[in-house]
Amino acid sequence: MTAILWFLVVGALFVLMALASSVLRRLPLTGAMLYLAVGVGIGPIGLGLVRLDIVGDDAGFLERATEIAVIISLFTAGLKLRMPWRDPRWWLPVRLAFVSMTITVALVALVGTAWLGLPLGAAVLLGAILAPTDPVLASDVQVEEPTDTDRLRFSLTGEAGFNDGTAFPFVMLGLGLLGLHGLGDNGVRWLSIDVLWAIAGGLAIGAALGTMIGRLVIHLRQRHEEAVGLDDFLALGLVALAYGVALLAHTYGFLAVFAAGLALRRIERLERARSDASAATEPVEDSELAEEEAATGKDTAPAYLLRAVLGFNERLERIAEVGVVVLVGALLPIGAIPRAGLWFVPLLLLVIRPVAVWFGTIGARIAPIQRGLMSWFGIRGIGSLYYLMYAINHDLPDGVGRQLAALTLLVIAVSVVVHGTSVTPLMSFYGRRTRARRTG
Repeated sequence: MTAILWFLVVGALFVLMALASSVLRRLPLTGAMLYLAVGVGIGPIGLGLVRLDIVGDDAGFLERATEIAVIISLFTAGLKLRMPWRDPRWWLPVRLAFVSMTITVALVALVGTAWLGLPLGAAVLLGAILAPTDPVLASDVQVEEPTDTDRLRFSLTGEAGFNDGTAFPFVMLGLGLLGLHGLGDNGVRWLSIDVLWAIAGGLAIGAALGTMIGRLVIHLRQRHEEAVGLDDFLALGLVALAYGVALLAHTYGFLAVFAAGLALRRIERLERARSDASAATEPVEDSELAEEEAATGKDTAPAYLLRAVLGFNERLERIAEVGVVVLVGALLPIGAIPRAGLWFVPLLLLVIRPVAVWFGTIGARIAPIQRGLMSWFGIRGIGSLYYLMYAINHDLPDGVGRQLAALTLLVIAVSVVVHGTSVTPLMSFYGRRTRARRTG
């Protein structure tokens, strides 16, 4: 009966979103809010049709489901970012992903030990779970197209891409402090392997595979008119290869997948520049060439390839979002709201995130409205749920696991609602201010 129910729920949601997507764009609502409501409705709080044990038999399934959703979204985020790697605008998302995230982990850990009564390892783990912003649910504040160079959108997209991988060292640190992972003498193993090697190695593996496969496919199409079609297979293959090789090398697969997307987009940009095609537009969309000619043309093949891969991944991302956010709603049990959550969630979203962003952007040339929106749109979502499930499946004590799960699910649910409600009016206001500044 559960399988039949999932077919009915997901099918109805897909049809509803296809019919109502244009309406939702004009309202202070998002698809994620609808998915969450459906999950709550079929979960223990509602009809009780779906009951999942987050720290029991369903933990493995939940980890795999969220893992797949995150890697698809990270690859998509990488494909959206077309800025040259040497462009100084990259410094802002890097600072948000490393400096601001580290500050967030530290502040949450401090709150966890001082006021939530958590042991240090569990408090650090909670900080690592809640520090990364979400690449799946943040699509409304990310770059709208590869040529979008808006600093706010670019920074939030880059931050979400990076910090879903750079949070991993803190997850391992929290597990180590709980005695569930080896840190080495004085933390040497953690610093050398979990921080330096795993981060650098993951980025290098993803960049190398994305560059190699991107160049090979474009060369085959331009020179020999081969490797045409099945761009969705190419996308899935590159994602799986980057992630698998990174894990095999004991590096962070999330960073590898993000770097693969960045590398593939970089190859497209360089090839377009060499062919003297306009770098400011996507000419394939308006081209009258036949599809196969566009896929193999010297000037159009790179843009055609990236447009096809990005379109496929964006559709996969939406499908994954539906399933996982419904699961989040269904995981919220009756009476799950811990009393500490009533003050912890506002503290995280209204104090800790703005403080972390402020310190992370000191000296950056950004407008006050951009810094304010960066502070507000620290959206928590599927990435946080994945890290929670990863920790639970690495023998996290049952009591600690349930306490962290209750806080994490509450943060995600509140984030979906408050950020989803505010994204349309705030981003519309930001768009009007930006246009007025350019024309004024």
